[in-house]
Amino acid sequence: MADAPVQYVLPLASVALADVPRVGGKNASLGELLAHLAQSGVRVAGGFATDVAAYWAFVAANDLRAVIDGAIDDYLAVRVPLDQAGKRIREAFLAGTLPAAVADAILAAYRALGSPAVAVRSSATAEDLPEASFAGQQETFLNVRGEHALLDACRACFASLYTDRAIAYRESNGIDQRRVALSVGVQPMVRSDRGGAGVMFSVDTETGFPRMVVISANFGLGETVVQGSVDPDEYRVFKPLLDNAQLKPIIERKLGRKEQKLVYAAVGTGTSLLPTSARQQRTFVLTDDEALELARWAVAIERHYGKPMDMEWAKDGRTGKLYVLQARPETVQARRESAQLMTYKLRNAGAKLLTGAAIGEAIAAGPVCLLHSAADIARFVPGSVLVTPITDPDWVPIMKQAAAVVTDHGGRTSHAAIVSRELGLPAIVGTGSATTALRDGQAITVCCAEGDTGVVYDGRADFTVENLDTASIPATRTHVLLNVGNPAAALRWWRLPADGVGLARIEFIISNDIKAHPLALLRPEAVASRRDRAAIGRLTRGWPSPQEYFVTKLASGIARIAAAHYPRPVIVRTSDFKTNEYARLLGGAAFEPHEENPMLGWRGASRYYTDYREGFALECQALARVRDVMGFTNVIVMIPFCRTPAEADAVLAVMAEHGLKRGERGLEVYVMCEIPSNVVLAEQFAARFDGFSIGSNDLTQLVLGVDRDSAQLKSLFDERNEAVTRLIASVIETAHKAGRKVSLCGQAPSDRPDFVEFLVGAGIDSVSVTADSFVRVKNNVAAAERGRGV
Repeated sequence: MADAPVQYVLPLASVALADVPRVGGKNASLGELLAHLAQSGVRVAGGFATDVAAYWAFVAANDLRAVIDGAIDDYLAVRVPLDQAGKRIREAFLAGTLPAAVADAILAAYRALGSPAVAVRSSATAEDLPEASFAGQQETFLNVRGEHALLDACRACFASLYTDRAIAYRESNGIDQRRVALSVGVQPMVRSDRGGAGVMFSVDTETGFPRMVVISANFGLGETVVQGSVDPDEYRVFKPLLDNAQLKPIIERKLGRKEQKLVYAAVGTGTSLLPTSARQQRTFVLTDDEALELARWAVAIERHYGKPMDMEWAKDGRTGKLYVLQARPETVQARRESAQLMTYKLRNAGAKLLTGAAIGEAIAAGPVCLLHSAADIARFVPGSVLVTPITDPDWVPIMKQAAAVVTDHGGRTSHAAIVSRELGLPAIVGTGSATTALRDGQAITVCCAEGDTGVVYDGRADFTVENLDTASIPATRTHVLLNVGNPAAALRWWRLPADGVGLARIEFIISNDIKAHPLALLRPEAVASRRDRAAIGRLTRGWPSPQEYFVTKLASGIARIAAAHYPRPVIVRTSDFKTNEYARLLGGAAFEPHEENPMLGWRGASRYYTDYREGFALECQALARVRDVMGFTNVIVMIPFCRTPAEADAVLAVMAEHGLKRGERGLEVYVMCEIPSNVVLAEQFAARFDGFSIGSNDLTQLVLGVDRDSAQLKSLFDERNEAVTRLIASVIETAHKAGRKVSLCGQAPSDRPDFVEFLVGAGIDSVSVTADSFVRVKNNVAAAERGRGV
């Protein structure tokens, strides 16, 4: 009986994950998507794949086995360098001829597609696996037209199995160089050259937060995003709320610079890199509905695979339809120990030199090694900080030896970002000017421990590293919450078993992300400074209105904090700037009076129903958007420095005018208890609010008449003073009689175990502390409860 003919080509729709040995990881994953995700609405471009039998037939027909073995042996024996070994193999592959049976099978499948322009992608049998991502190790060819060009591209894909970076990567991952094979995937081009494309992850790539989809996007073909040659748009979508079609849980949209786009070459095959127009740079690639559709696909794909996924997508500019181009397991966060939390803390740092997107959460220091192209990698000094315009897979051998990486271009899904994560390197990408702002040999510190924004500091900074085992943190009846100021850092602490957020300060969002005074955005003509007016114009360029700029930025910052702890409560305090602090915002001087004592002046609740009322309305609109549009109903609003019950009534009335009516749609409103009147009239305040949060710093200052910032009176400022503790115990008792909860946010629980013991004894419901002191306070609370037999 004759053997069955060898099947050199397979339709992508006929393969699945079990076929990795035949068609490689990438093509097997595409087949899996086509077979199982269509019913979930995931749109995948079809096509065909070559069986690895085609690769082995090509190797045999051209006597390439001896070439491969000889070159690899010489490399491993250090008789020739890597670049010479790889070049020898590739040149032999490119000089080879495809066997007639293989070529005929490829061309027959191509004709069956209608002979369109195609993408020709490499799919190695040892790539896209959970233990090895092989990011960009083999080649992809886009806009391949015609039969001759297709066969050339297939042969070039075979040769790319032995790029220098692929050889080095396999060696470091213990993969047998001689047994690996390659399949070629061929798909009709999605016309993203007229639309857009990019990458998405079903997990936050920096923190491992599992309930986030992160999407990067650029106009044109997606290679610019993958390679990191542009700074793309970024979207973050909260997964648990995607099932509700009435909500839009997009917690962040970040407009990238998108300086270039990759399109079809004007003549023939291939691609061209063109500058994007000024209009495109000011325009988001995706609409909200498109970002939500992609995020839902990411969730469906992750659910099918049962693990976090890394996906490429494209939008056809002719039809407007979205497609998934490939999906592979995310490799970095999947390997991270879930119970371990390594925290880096910056102590003393030099001048801030540059900022960009932070990759990872670590800090590293070292001398700059400035390289402009991969041709210079022989100059790299191990242990230095690699500074370069962008990286591609050719840089991997020296990235392994770097202390950190800093690039001019790229986003969170660029090659530099992906490989740095996999290698455990801190990296800052998309700085815009690292190669011109830094000099070779200069000592710098690369800090990715302060949130989404990474900072390059001059000199070698002092920093500490601490390993926290979250599994050993005790459970307590008294809740321990977090104080959060910086939304960009909120996701860093999601592994802490906190009971929510007791104090989210929106002042940080206004001063760091919005930067301008709310009234200056509403009435820029009142700003006397021409310089401030110009700065406000730059900040709000491209936004529908300055008001929308404020509301969107503030809502996004609040939503990030709310998402990190959903569905646990997140108490968001409305703005509590003092007048001198407000005046320092862009345009602020025009709207703020001079006060001799701003600490006791026009602050908190007194602003919301008087001359700052329009600014407070914007805060209310942002909070309403977070709760009602995005769906974060775990957000509780808290009013600071509310002096009288009548003032409380006035503030609650203004809130209701702007969509925040206490009790509607589950809205709870708390009050800061930081003025003696809040304690004396606690029963009346309890009738108007759902809870109290004791601000121990201000309460101590006002009870004892001590300026908390006075160095001369430092010894008198003590929250443990009997006058203060009596008031705290009193408000806890009164609030509990009214069925209201009480928390305390202040520094004292972090510094003083005996104060924690007092609070537990008084029956406080929760304490709220900074993340770096959470474990210490949690242990102190547990000890206090054990001492009382709780």
